[in-house]
Amino acid sequence: MKWDDIDQQVCSVARALSVLGERWTLLIIRDAFRGNRRFDEFQRSLGVTRHRLSERLGKLVDEGVLTRVAYMERPMRYEYRLTRKGLALYPVLMTLSQWGDDWMDDGNGPPQRYRHSLCGKQTRAVLSCSECGEPLRPEEVSVQAGEVLSAYVAHLNAQGEPLPSEGELAREAAQYWRENRSEQA
Repeated sequence: MKWDDIDQQVCSVARALSVLGERWTLLIIRDAFRGNRRFDEFQRSLGVTRHRLSERLGKLVDEGVLTRVAYMERPMRYEYRLTRKGLALYPVLMTLSQWGDDWMDDGNGPPQRYRHSLCGKQTRAVLSCSECGEPLRPEEVSVQAGEVLSAYVAHLNAQGEPLPSEGELAREAAQYWRENRSEQA
């Protein structure tokens, strides 16, 4: 599979990576959460070339993660603001930062700490069950097929065809769904 086709998989991680997987993208989003809004602020903070930054900001706007808002008319200048879709990435950044603090600190501790403004205490990202509140551990969570994969597996079973490997299953299910979407509705 080519990287340009990663968003065609029936896999939420693959689809998310099609938007967020380039190395500068999460840093741009991190800076947006820190209050950077303008092109020059992002460039100064990240040290990325103007061309690369323009590409990444454009993709984030196209994907609905950021929105462009004019702040000057002559010459026309824009700032970039997080949309609801962009704001929904906050837990991703918090848990990624937590992972970096835990595993990439070179023994020097975290470079930044987070303080919860409501209670005034330092805080860490915690992933917990939406239903019972218990911490989520990999050995206690199972993956179950969603609608698209279930429909494709049912189709294969009805045809007496074997299930492909997991990676092929995601690609083939996406193709099957696109071709048969009207019948599924």
